[in-house]
Amino acid sequence: MTAPLPVRWHRRVLTLAFPIVLANLTQPILGAVDTAVAGHLDGPQYLGGVALGGLVFSFVFWGFGFLRMGTTGLVAQAFGARDDTALRATLLRALLLAVAIGAAVLAVQVPLIGYGLAALGGSDAVQATARLYCHARIWAAPFALANYVVLGFLLGCQRVRLALVTQVFINTVNIVAVLLFVYRLDWGIAGIGAATAAADACGFALGIAILWRLRPRGLPPLVWRSLLDTHAMKRLVAINRDIFVRTLCLLGSFGWFAHLGARQGDAILAANALLLNFQTFMAFGLDGFAHAAEALVGAATGARDRHAFRQSVKVTMLWSVIGAAGFSLVYWVCGPWIVGQLTDQAAVRAAALHFLPWAAVLPLASVAGFQLDGVFIGATRTGELMKAMAVSSAVFLLGAWALAGPLGNHGLWLALTIFMVARGVTLIVQLPAIERAVTSA
Repeated sequence: MTAPLPVRWHRRVLTLAFPIVLANLTQPILGAVDTAVAGHLDGPQYLGGVALGGLVFSFVFWGFGFLRMGTTGLVAQAFGARDDTALRATLLRALLLAVAIGAAVLAVQVPLIGYGLAALGGSDAVQATARLYCHARIWAAPFALANYVVLGFLLGCQRVRLALVTQVFINTVNIVAVLLFVYRLDWGIAGIGAATAAADACGFALGIAILWRLRPRGLPPLVWRSLLDTHAMKRLVAINRDIFVRTLCLLGSFGWFAHLGARQGDAILAANALLLNFQTFMAFGLDGFAHAAEALVGAATGARDRHAFRQSVKVTMLWSVIGAAGFSLVYWVCGPWIVGQLTDQAAVRAAALHFLPWAAVLPLASVAGFQLDGVFIGATRTGELMKAMAVSSAVFLLGAWALAGPLGNHGLWLALTIFMVARGVTLIVQLPAIERAVTSA
């Protein structure tokens, strides 16, 4: 007997989301290891250096996160339409773009790192350690960006177990390498960056092997000129442009958050960076359901199935809310213990505990925006996504300007909370139009 539709959809969503959640949670575990290693070096400037260096790479690498998100949306729609030729072409176009961007990043690495760190601020000691971290890590740029494409392809094809394998492999290599480079080879802060670079290179090798194994059989020989098809390239460029601008708005908001925190001293900068690990854990966990929404919504859009679209949105949102509530509860109960594990710097620990309640509130404030990101990406409605993020970032900048002065760091965290709520609201109001655009076959 066929299972009732709601049960079948819950099972389908969890089957997709659970491996993605596990894969994503390896990312903040890695970030926590980097934070803990830096936090136990002699002085707060090392923790601050990793924080600022990580933010630079949020701009340099995550700024090109459209390579993952755009690939997932386009691949999911081709997968839903059962078009293997489009799958192959989408993958190759995205890989070529990733390698080209990575080479460009390497070519301009000196001014890129210099201007990026200068814009974020911080003391001279923090700036010096961040520079060492960045110059060690940046050499993996082509590999890191190509890994985004591999992950996007696997998610779009709903090969989530292979996505889990690749992410766990990359982050396991990274954790082993950071312990080796810092504690055995005594490379200090540069060893943390070099470990990440080594892991990205190893992950790329594994990803290429997986893609070769999954290649469609029986397709006609590839005509390389078809990769430059005018219509396909225009669509790819438009989607990537929208996601790029959206990501710049998001990262710009977090960069301004770090900048205003740095103006309050190294201890506040380090405490804010430590607490953002809580948000990162939550974001990567809930992104499992957002990624499931990307795959399911994309497939529904490609198949022109409005009912499947609606079920994908409802069920993934329900589980995302449940997950957000769980994160908030854990942070309220276990937050002080987690802070104690991440640093033994007394000033940093005291500041982090003082502002800990904000980290516990953020999961519930963020959940709608995170989840609907996946819906809009899967439907490749990236123009609407970009505009919503631009409005939300403007709200954050105004809030930070108005609140950080009179309320200090509490005002800064309040502005960040308002920003997360605004992300959800600006997408919710557009959702009915997105659903209506999915016409049934």
